Order: sequence, then C-alpha cells, then structure tokens
Amino acid sequence: MEGGAGYPAPAADAPLVVFDFDHTLYDGDSGSHLFAWLIKRNPLRLLMALLLTPLLGPLVAMLPTRRYGISGYVWIASFGMRGAQEFNRWIDRYVVTHEASIRARLLPHALEVFAGHRRAGDRVVVATGAPPELARAILAFVAHEDVPVVGTLVGPKLGAITAKRHCHNVEKMRMLAELGYADIAVAYSDSTADLPLLKAARSPVVVNPKPKRVALFHEVLPAGTPILNWGCHDRGGQPLD
Repeated sequence: MEGGAGYPAPAADAPLVVFDFDHTLYDGDSGSHLFAWLIKRNPLRLLMALLLTPLLGPLVAMLPTRRYGISGYVWIASFGMRGAQEFNRWIDRYVVTHEASIRARLLPHALEVFAGHRRAGDRVVVATGAPPELARAILAFVAHEDVPVVGTLVGPKLGAITAKRHCHNVEKMRMLAELGYADIAVAYSDSTADLPLLKAARSPVVVNPKPKRVALFHEVLPAGTPILNWGCHDRGGQPLD
C-alpha cells in the first residue's frame, strides 16, 4: 500500500518524525515573507505597520511576547479580510505568484532527508509557527502536500485575522499531542523556541541554528546531538560535505 506521491503508507506504530518548517525545510521565515507581501500591497497597511513597528518589533524579538507581536502584524496584513477562508485564498495567491522565489528557498538537502524518512515508512509531520495553509501550499511544489501540517490557527478579530493559537514553543508540543503525535522518535529544528520539541525527541537534530545559539544547544541537548547546516548560508552548524 502506498501513501501520497508514491511513498509507502506509514504503519500506526511507525517512528514519528517531526520537522519544523522555517529555516529547516525553507530558507527564511515563510510567514514573514507572506505578511510583508500583504502589507506592501496596501499603502494604508504599510503606513500602519511602520507606525506600530516600534511597539510590535520588540514584542516579536522576545520569546515570552513573540506571539503578541506576530498577531499584531498578522492583523495589519489581513485588515479587511472576513475570515480564515479568505485569508487562505490570499495565501494560495501569494504562493502561486511567487513560485520561483519560494522554490529557490526550499533547501534541497533538507527535502532529501524529509523524503528519506517518508521512503522508510516513518510517520512524518511538519509543525510550524506559520499558518498551515502556507506550509501545505509550499510543500505541494515538491509533492509533499499530503504530509500532515500542524501550524498556527487563525481567525477573525476586529475586522482582520489574528493568530488564535500560535504553534510555538510549549504550545507546539500541546498541539502535536492533541493530534496524537506524542511519542517523537526524531525532531528537526533550527530554533531554541523548539527546545521542548527537541528535548522530547529520542533523537534531536539541530539544523541551521543562529550561530550565537550553537553553544546553548550543545549545553542543553544530549551529548552528540547533531548540529548541522543544510544550506542556510547565514546560519551556523556543521556544513554539508
């Protein structure tokens, strides 16, 4: 029996492998690229973003308040949208009209590792802070649209769309567990925000970390944890041969 794109359908007890998306499979922050495009399309949204960045920027920069800052930018980018369905249609439009640049940001080695787990029959899940529709649409370019994606849930608020549940840090773990993804064999991520995920995995793998975070990963993760660079030139980790 085969799964999507010719991959074998994983057994219920197959090893669970969780991939982060941004800076792991994709070189950059996919959500920021989407929201920047939405904001720049409208002069009023752009002005509002410029005026509020002194407030929202520091919130995004700090882990405890990041979700509030991101929600603010999402609200600005989606002002006038009536619901998640309309928001998802704009995501699909963005992905289709930016196919070339998005494809260029998908990391070939990361995708080969991703496909290797699927060929092995592992249960592969993407868990991302980005809207799930965005990750799904991008993965469709490389025939992985059937992979489950757990991402930030959005909904209408005050005339726009905001993050209702941010798939980030410990909340990412809660969202995975609620969907039955609890016993994690392997986890791949670039971010210290995903330390709960990496610590929960029997075999954590750090990919494309910020150079200044490498020492922290060495300190808090088990000895011998791979810390690799899969092609993000401005990131740390052991480079590909």
